[in-house]
Amino acid sequence: MDVWHATVEIVSVNRKQAEVVVQVARELAELDGPVRKAVLAAVSRGRVQVSINIERTQGSASAIRVDAALAKAFHQAFLELGECVGHPVLPAASDYLRQPGLIATGDGEIDAQEAWKTIQPALNDALASLAAMRETEGAHLKADFLARLETLASFAGKIAAEAPARLVRQRELLAKRLRDAGLDLDPADERVAKELALFADRCDVSEELTRLDSHFSKFREYLDAAEPPGRALDFLCQELFREFNTIGSKANDAGIAQTIVEAKTELEKIREQVQNVE
Repeated sequence: MDVWHATVEIVSVNRKQAEVVVQVARELAELDGPVRKAVLAAVSRGRVQVSINIERTQGSASAIRVDAALAKAFHQAFLELGECVGHPVLPAASDYLRQPGLIATGDGEIDAQEAWKTIQPALNDALASLAAMRETEGAHLKADFLARLETLASFAGKIAAEAPARLVRQRELLAKRLRDAGLDLDPADERVAKELALFADRCDVSEELTRLDSHFSKFREYLDAAEPPGRALDFLCQELFREFNTIGSKANDAGIAQTIVEAKTELEKIREQVQNVE
C-alpha cells in the first residue's frame, strides 16, 4: 500500500505569457522544477497555479516527534519557578501538551523523490483534465470567433459598397462651394477634375479592404491550426484594428465612420476573447 496520497489542484487564468506558480510543502521545494517543466509542456499561455497537498494514507504510521531540548528547558523553568516562590512547582502532563512545538504529530520527513512517484501521476491527471476543459472552451470560442468574423466581413462589405458614392458626394459638395463662392466653373474644368482626382486618391480604401479580406481568411486558418494560435490571433486583431482605423481616416464620410465605430466595437470583443486562447 502506498504510504503517501497526493492531491493536485490546477487553476488557470488569462495571461499573454506563460507563468507557473507552484504551491507545495517546504520540504518538497526541490520538486518545483519538475512540476513547472510538466506544466509548461502542456500550457504555453496563461497563469497556472498548481497546489499540491500530500498526506499519509489512512492506516499508515504517523510520526510523533518530541523536542527534547524544549522539554528539558520547560522542566528547568518550573524548577526555577519553585525556587522563586519557596516551594517545588512541577509541571503536569497537561502543561507539556499545551506547550507549542514540544510534542508534535505529523507525517515526519518526506522524501521528495518518493513523494514525486505519487505526485507525478496526480499532476498528469490534473493537466489532462485542464486540457479537456480548455478544449471544450476552445470549441465554444471558435464558434464565437467565426460568428464575429462574419459580422466584421459584413461591415467591410458595407464600406466597399458605400465608398464609391463618396466621390459623387464630394463632386456635389465641391460644386456647391464654388457656387457659394461666386465661382461659376464648368464641372468639366481641368482644375475641378484634378481636385476630384486627388480626393479620390486620398480616399481610396481598396487596399485596406483587400488586406482586411486577407486577415479574415488568415484568422480562420489559424483557428483550424494544430498549433496554439493565441499569439498569432492577437497580432491579427492588431492588424484588423489598424486597417479599420485607416479606412475611417481616409474615407472622411459620416456613414462610413459610423460603420467603423461598430466594427471596432465588435473587434474589441474578439480581442478580449483572444486572451483566452492558448
